[in-house]
Amino acid sequence: MQQSRDKKIWNKIEELYQDSSRKRGQWPSFSLKSIKSGLQPEDFKNHYLAISKEQGEYIYNFILEKKLKKVVEFGTSFGISTLFLAAAVSQNNGQVIATELLASKAKVAQKNFEHAGVDDVIDLRVGDAMQTLSQNVGEIDFLFLDGWKDLYLPLLHQLENQLVPGAFVYVDNANMRGVKPTLQYLNKSSNYEVVTLSGGKAVLAKKIGTLS
Repeated sequence: MQQSRDKKIWNKIEELYQDSSRKRGQWPSFSLKSIKSGLQPEDFKNHYLAISKEQGEYIYNFILEKKLKKVVEFGTSFGISTLFLAAAVSQNNGQVIATELLASKAKVAQKNFEHAGVDDVIDLRVGDAMQTLSQNVGEIDFLFLDGWKDLYLPLLHQLENQLVPGAFVYVDNANMRGVKPTLQYLNKSSNYEVVTLSGGKAVLAKKIGTLS
């Protein structure tokens, strides 16, 4: 049964990457708007904003190897990263709590989870993550930060006490300016061991003991 589920998941992931590749050339340029007024999440309502296959495979294998069960994802988009997470936790008898701000994206993501046969291990919450993750989260083994960059650090602070000793925080887009405050916090804190991944595109921080 697990083998059949895995095949459905990987087929769906490949299908979504192909769709993302086809649509990339149709995306508008944001250069002028970003200079004048800044981008907003709604500007990316049709964008996949997915992690690379290499990142997804790394995270999948990492969660399996460490036998992590409770995963929280900030920034689901259309669900590619969530499928990698779900593929791993489904083998660990775990759960993914996923979050997406835009209801239109969440609707598509939910259908993708159902088609991949992993909707039973994903709790998809729609809306502002600071609110949707404010309750009924529980202890966290792996926190995946890949949503709106200004919320990385506030959300980390909000969930920090729910990270179990030995939990991991995966920070995507670590090479972007908006993520700098989060990286500064993690690097200066004695509560985390930090390593750089994917040529600087991501950072993985391990929580050491309880917060001081």
